[in-house]
Amino acid sequence: MLDANVKNQLKSYLQNLKHPVELVVSADDSKKSAELTSLAKDIVECSPLVSSIDAKGARAPSMTIMNPQLGTNISFAGLPMGHEFTSLVLALLHSGGHPIKLDADVIEQIKNLSGEYYFETYVSLSCQTCPEVVQALNMMAAINPNITNVMIDGALFQQEVEDRNIMSVPSVYLNGEPFSVGAITVAEILNKVDDSAAGRQAEQLNEKSAFDVLVVGGGPAGASAAIYSARKGLNTGIVAQKFGGQVSETVGIENFISVSKTEGPKLVANLENHVKDYDVDIMENQKAIKLAQNGLFDVELENGATLQSKTVLLATGARWREMNVPGEQEYRGKGVAYCPHCDGPLFKGKRVAVIGGGNSGIEAAIDLANIVEHVTVLEFDSKLRADEVLQRKAKSMGNIDIITQAQTTQVNGDGSRVTGLTYTDRATGESHDVTLAGIFVQIGLVPNTEWLKGVVDLTPRGEIIVDERGQTSIPGVFAAGDVTHTPYKQIIIAMGSGATASLGAFDYLIRHSEPAEEQAA
Repeated sequence: MLDANVKNQLKSYLQNLKHPVELVVSADDSKKSAELTSLAKDIVECSPLVSSIDAKGARAPSMTIMNPQLGTNISFAGLPMGHEFTSLVLALLHSGGHPIKLDADVIEQIKNLSGEYYFETYVSLSCQTCPEVVQALNMMAAINPNITNVMIDGALFQQEVEDRNIMSVPSVYLNGEPFSVGAITVAEILNKVDDSAAGRQAEQLNEKSAFDVLVVGGGPAGASAAIYSARKGLNTGIVAQKFGGQVSETVGIENFISVSKTEGPKLVANLENHVKDYDVDIMENQKAIKLAQNGLFDVELENGATLQSKTVLLATGARWREMNVPGEQEYRGKGVAYCPHCDGPLFKGKRVAVIGGGNSGIEAAIDLANIVEHVTVLEFDSKLRADEVLQRKAKSMGNIDIITQAQTTQVNGDGSRVTGLTYTDRATGESHDVTLAGIFVQIGLVPNTEWLKGVVDLTPRGEIIVDERGQTSIPGVFAAGDVTHTPYKQIIIAMGSGATASLGAFDYLIRHSEPAEEQAA
């Protein structure tokens, strides 16, 4: 199952095991079961501390990683390869006593959770967000024997996906009930299952001293800004909902200078590790909701805490733009999706639409065409805006139809899932219905600035207006990346603007030894 190179790497990793680990394999007569059995055999051969037994489980093929001493178990229903192979390796290491990279107080909080927590995490092996969720829950399961997590390959266990009406991944169930859809971190999971967690976090955050530079946002711009600030010796903090932002959902990156090719999650991990090389206070899973000034700048968070800083650097990025038509919100996660790489495999053999004819839309159509029965691309303009090479590729595929001058007016469904959409032909005014199982929206990005309206100057599109130093309309408040009016939304440009804004903040602090005076809004 594993080639010699991967097997040698796994053997090296498994030398870190401190306790015996047992693999419980449930297999049937399928090809995937044979592959899983072969994988388990390869793992056993890589370490004398790993053994394997056969058993009949609720799902086949599946493999449970057990620590007999602690009574912990982590399961994989399906073949954990692709993006989930890392989840498998980490599950082996953590089950075998290798240290888990979580703060000591978080580990203690997980240990002290009472009750039984049976998590089921439905994934696509091509989804880059899914491993983050699987690994978060697996770490919790390796710490507390009352917590169990099973990764379920939705493409392999399609009947379960149908029965539970799962149309977006990662989808997590807790004790048989829906728990979350999309990215979620250990801290966010704990906030949902531990009622007092958010309050304790708010108390800890309120006790922090004022920063010199507080970066709001953890994407490429925010990471770059934090590094440049820390290198200047400034007391620097990052507050963000999650590290990486949109980049974590990017599959292939081939235009990041000096790196021929990489993937979003890899780049995000490298960014975070680089930031952690410096004395930067990283506060994740926190959403900023208000910016005010009273001598120092106050950043109020959703959990009620307030952080203070001499300067603030806004790098909150952007999110997928929505169609804003009837039915979109009702069927979000029930056929309306925004990540073709994550959710595409759930629509295998079905008919779907892609809204948008730019590069992202046509790339999505090409990727989906290899999975689904048929793709209909709907473009509002009279022509596609994607690069010519992408257009040629899409038009060469036999199961992609492209409709221009199409204005989507409604998402149609049966109450539980998408059944199609309605669009208007802008040339004739005629209305048309298209029968579909899924709709992938790829119409660009919208800046995350709703909480800043009336605070800093914004463009009509909601982007923050900055000068050549990255300063906003408020002295001492800077901004960088996709949240600004800077053209060409690219990772490398965001990083450059983060550095510029950070140096701008440093220059501002040099000239303002006293806290900033209150400015009129």
